[in-house]
Amino acid sequence: MGEVKTQTLAELAQGFVSSCQPIDNGPMDCPEIVAAMAKASILGGAVGLRIEGINNLKAVRAQTSVPIIGIVKRDLKDSPVRITPFVEDIAELASAGADIIAIDATDRDRPVPINRLVEAIKSHGCLAMADCSNLEEGLYAQSLGVDIIGSTLSGHVSQPTPEMPDLELVRALAQKGCFVMAEGRYHSPQLAAQAIQAGANCVTVGSAITRIEHICQWFDASVKQAKAKAAECLPA
Repeated sequence: MGEVKTQTLAELAQGFVSSCQPIDNGPMDCPEIVAAMAKASILGGAVGLRIEGINNLKAVRAQTSVPIIGIVKRDLKDSPVRITPFVEDIAELASAGADIIAIDATDRDRPVPINRLVEAIKSHGCLAMADCSNLEEGLYAQSLGVDIIGSTLSGHVSQPTPEMPDLELVRALAQKGCFVMAEGRYHSPQLAAQAIQAGANCVTVGSAITRIEHICQWFDASVKQAKAKAAECLPA
């Protein structure tokens, strides 16, 4: 396990991870398209992938050998935790071919304690990743033996969600010796570079690569704002 961990982390540290997660029930939301997104991402330089859902993971695993971070998202009635909340999810992700399994590691009401989820991940021979919202959560996950600490949920446990990524959290985690995955609102190459400069070992990029709807909305809003400003400058 030690050699596998070292090799996997070394691979991730060479670049960025592409999160191939289409919008739920959108036109891109099918395993074949997710697998195509994954292959295109690798051709573009991604060294790893983050994939949600068992069927999507199976489709992608059949196409590539790069490290895959697997997750399952669930909308629970009695908990705000969405990312891989159950031990059964971990077993399915491991069986489907995940190299790394990410869990919500925030300090919120949850159906299964974080330590039990980490133990389950390790029992299946996978690396564990903790999606955190602050430094304390990251350090607790590190103390449990979690291999990768992500800034994934910073800004997502309360409202409003900031526009910019949490580089300070990345910096703080790196200073504590964590293997840091910068994730969350890295919408440009410049922001990804800033994450590395802040101490991240790797950066996960999602919407800016694989969510066409979001990308189009960004351009739509920018163009409309420019048109409105131009209209204000026209003579009455």
